[in-house]
Amino acid sequence: MRILALLPLLAGFTALGTPTIASADSCQARSTASAPTVVELYTSEGCSSCPPADRWLSSLKGRPGVLALAYHVDYWDRLGWADRFASPAFTDRQRALARRSGSATVYTPQVVVDGRDWRGWPQLPRAGALSPIMLQMSRDGDVVRAEVAATASAPARLAGYWAVLEDGHASKVRAGENDGKTLLHDHVVRLQRDVPAWTAADGARWQITVATGDAAFPRRIAFIVVDASTMRPLHALALAC
Repeated sequence: MRILALLPLLAGFTALGTPTIASADSCQARSTASAPTVVELYTSEGCSSCPPADRWLSSLKGRPGVLALAYHVDYWDRLGWADRFASPAFTDRQRALARRSGSATVYTPQVVVDGRDWRGWPQLPRAGALSPIMLQMSRDGDVVRAEVAATASAPARLAGYWAVLEDGHASKVRAGENDGKTLLHDHVVRLQRDVPAWTAADGARWQITVATGDAAFPRRIAFIVVDASTMRPLHALALAC
């Protein structure tokens, strides 16, 4: 059993599989055979061209077969408005993605679909590819667990990460390019934790400890499995309880 401890974060989730709720503080979900489309938006409250992308990402809420994540980067903060959701770690993540794709620059708003830059939004590519990964998640009180199994067609090495997401945020911007605007945000990544790579054939079980958050900002905890060599998502699941 591999165990990670997270800061106090938890609440309602949206399932990308089949959920079963056992009680008010426990539930479980199992992945479907098809992998969801993992949509990442790199955005900032300091970027004047980002609000339309933020609104589009919000429109994906509840859409079957899609896991949306909003990563707020910090390099726009220098214009005078500090995005309260921004993290240098998310900027580093975007830059690492650019390096893998052979690009020397990063930009906002950037949409990344299944690990690749996607300029075709608001449309998304056709989804439904069968995944070589099977995922199961459960929550019991403050403990959330993920169990990963792989078929023979899976890459030899897998890796993964937890993402804590929140919906329903609003910010009144008072400086920078969006001065005077009220911006609405969903799918905001408040915390991400990578887990070390493992041999696919061995399977893996991961565990985190979380605590109840503010019900005004519904939270989900997602677990995403990626190919350790390319970092492309292979499957994802998010609890809804």
